[in-house]
Amino acid sequence: MGILTRSTVCRKPNESMRLIVTTFVGIVFGFLVGVSFPTLSLTKLNLSNSLLTTIDFAYTDYKKPGPSSSAQVSPPIGNNGNSVNATSEKIWVPSNPRGAERLPPGIVRAETDLYLRRLWGKPSEDLTSTPKYLVAFTVGYDQRQNIDAAVKKFSGNFTILLFHYDGKTTEWDEFEWSKQAIHVSVRRQTKWWYAKRFLHPDIVAPYDYIFIWDEDLGVEHFDAEEYIKLVRKHGLEISQPGLEPNRGLTWQMTKRRGDREVHKETQEKPGWCNHPHLPPCAAFVEIMAPVFSRDAWRCVWYMIQNDLVHGWGLDFALRKCVEPAHEKIGVVDSQWIVHRSVPSLGNQGEAQQGKAPWQGVRDRCKKEWTIFQTRFSRAERDYFKAINSTSH
Repeated sequence: MGILTRSTVCRKPNESMRLIVTTFVGIVFGFLVGVSFPTLSLTKLNLSNSLLTTIDFAYTDYKKPGPSSSAQVSPPIGNNGNSVNATSEKIWVPSNPRGAERLPPGIVRAETDLYLRRLWGKPSEDLTSTPKYLVAFTVGYDQRQNIDAAVKKFSGNFTILLFHYDGKTTEWDEFEWSKQAIHVSVRRQTKWWYAKRFLHPDIVAPYDYIFIWDEDLGVEHFDAEEYIKLVRKHGLEISQPGLEPNRGLTWQMTKRRGDREVHKETQEKPGWCNHPHLPPCAAFVEIMAPVFSRDAWRCVWYMIQNDLVHGWGLDFALRKCVEPAHEKIGVVDSQWIVHRSVPSLGNQGEAQQGKAPWQGVRDRCKKEWTIFQTRFSRAERDYFKAINSTSH
């Protein structure tokens, strides 16, 4: 017991001393941390902000001196040492596109393109070519051989865009050209549904001409580059290749003439044309294989209705988008095609009330034609009525 007591007594001073030393060290450490904290915080802040030296998003208000003021006010300095373009006068540019009024005009990019870009390297070195024309086909995989033949008629000056109504896309990789094409897949939709949603004029602005074609066209007698030359030569803003006359035709206007390059008018059945310069005797092409200039397409896109997906009735209204229409709309005879009339998209419908799928689709087409004509005539009537009422 004497030994234990002596040992306990001897440890108490040591523990007391250790406690004193620990407390003192803690106080000194806390003091040092407290003194150094503002410096550490600023260092961390500057380090974090250094990530934003390329683009400084900070907005700092500062007042410009008035005319009578002699004070010199320097603009705020960004983290990279450059002046920050920020003033108390906020940006508002009414001439910018809608929604972009708050942006400096120099940064606004109102138009885009369908050119493919890399995930690496310098952006300025991405494009090895910039096609001048666009061809869009609405396709099903069953028509792949026909589309393969058609695509080969279009040179490297064309961007190839496929709209897939049957959901099959990767299967097309059996064709080498398909790996560079653009594929958009939405089941059971028509080319005008696609065009309204994916071919906005500001998206296809780089292209001089836009081809919007069906999948069942024979192109043995067609060359796209030669076609473009003739369209330019004859000043056509809206056009189509002539159709083989030995197959079923709906309109005389689109039948190929064998003795000329281009024709712009025709003779139809008695009573079909109210005027020789109006459809279907002139200013008329069909919707199976139309070709639009950039300017004409900007107008036509706005004419396409969101809910009328088959496009029936558009062919009679296209003339509204060019002037004079009977001179700028025509059929190219020397570059002609064959309409095979394959009802592939029609078979994407559903059988209802004992009708085959294609019958339901055809009925919808006819209804859309009537609806479109009614809407257009009503819109024109309302416009002229409003104009006349304000002028009196």
